[in-house]
Amino acid sequence: MSTIPQPHGEDAAPAPAGRPASSPASRPTEATTRGPRAAVRELRHDPDDRPFIVIWEVTRACQLVCKHCRADAQTRFHPDQLTLEQGKTLLDDIAAFGRPTPIVVLTGGDPFERRDLEDLVAHGSAIGLSMALSPSVTANVTPDRLAALNAAGGKAISLSLDGSRAETHDAFRGFGGTYDATLVAAQQVRDAGFRLQINSTVTTRTVDELPDLMVQVTGMGAHLWSIFFLVPTGRGQALQALDADQVEDVLQWAQDCSGFIAIKTTEAQAYRRVAMKRATGDAPPHGELYDRLMARTLELVSAEELVNRRPRPPLATNAGRGFVFIDHLGDVYPSGFLPYVCGNVKTESFRGIYREHKTMLSLRRPDAFRGKCGVCEFNQVCGGSRSHAYAVTGDMLASDPTCAYVPARWTAEHADEDPITGARTAPIALGITPVEAAEPAAENLRATADH
Repeated sequence: MSTIPQPHGEDAAPAPAGRPASSPASRPTEATTRGPRAAVRELRHDPDDRPFIVIWEVTRACQLVCKHCRADAQTRFHPDQLTLEQGKTLLDDIAAFGRPTPIVVLTGGDPFERRDLEDLVAHGSAIGLSMALSPSVTANVTPDRLAALNAAGGKAISLSLDGSRAETHDAFRGFGGTYDATLVAAQQVRDAGFRLQINSTVTTRTVDELPDLMVQVTGMGAHLWSIFFLVPTGRGQALQALDADQVEDVLQWAQDCSGFIAIKTTEAQAYRRVAMKRATGDAPPHGELYDRLMARTLELVSAEELVNRRPRPPLATNAGRGFVFIDHLGDVYPSGFLPYVCGNVKTESFRGIYREHKTMLSLRRPDAFRGKCGVCEFNQVCGGSRSHAYAVTGDMLASDPTCAYVPARWTAEHADEDPITGARTAPIALGITPVEAAEPAAENLRATADH
């Protein structure tokens, strides 16, 4: 298992030009008494041996056409998607990892399109798996269906809300009325006995709605808010992701608001580095976006309300290292945003794929990552977003281009190298625009990811 590094003052990078160093007194939730170990949660088991969470795309079928979706959702089932019996076999294999068993999230597409979904949930629950669901908000989400899934053993449901206004959310989802339907569905989810998680995608167009969205999510009774930092793949290539400085500001803001609502980030592993540095009183620098977000936040809630609960420490997992994705056909990937097929559960043991495939193993060696991530003192607990690295450079082992932090060791030893790729060339632009190399043919991906 990894150990959490203990950053010291001399390891802290100076504030980048134009970004003031933060004063602890200026932060509503600045934590100066907790050590870095309390700021980030480590798994109670070896993530190289078993995943913490398994995301299974049970179908690609979906009625919506969400702009940010990584998948090319279809209106009908794929004829080769995993059957009920194949799905039960997969769940048996997941349970065979032993305790603590991985959390299983059934997603899509829209998992509610499957009529045998209750059977899958019931089987997983019966063999000791914690079963969660991530549906699209369509006419499939009804009180009766929710009650049946809860009775089958479902524990939690996540819904997406991508803006504080109907115009924003409905534009994301491709259909009018989905915003209002989501508010109704959220109440139905809670009434059925599920824990509710709200997922929100942040882009340059939606980032200023985050404070209002946070208050709204809290009012919906969500036990967890997941902020997803857009990865420009699939339909998401048409949207504008945040740059590194903007990501840093949102992470600082999210840390300050984590005493108001439990917050997790998706594809922003640097949130752990932010939490750790803040826990030692070494607050990273912030910029104009942070100031704007915090000013709006304090118009909505008081500074005292921002510290009314203990912040939820982020969890130290990453693609292929505690996290794994299985698509509707049974192909196994380190992440839904890393198109490297590591095997197929129809013909291979899922446990063997996760533990032994060379792609998975390479993602568990952050010291071998290229660029600044490879020498970062936080790489064992952070490791950067492998998905953003791939989307921008075509290399999943490159450094995370959405991380603004520059390790002191990189500055001292690698000043003539590109901080993202590690190449001795002119630095690449850090805008989040995918390159052609990020979309090789599927056949090539299968070949390069094979044993």
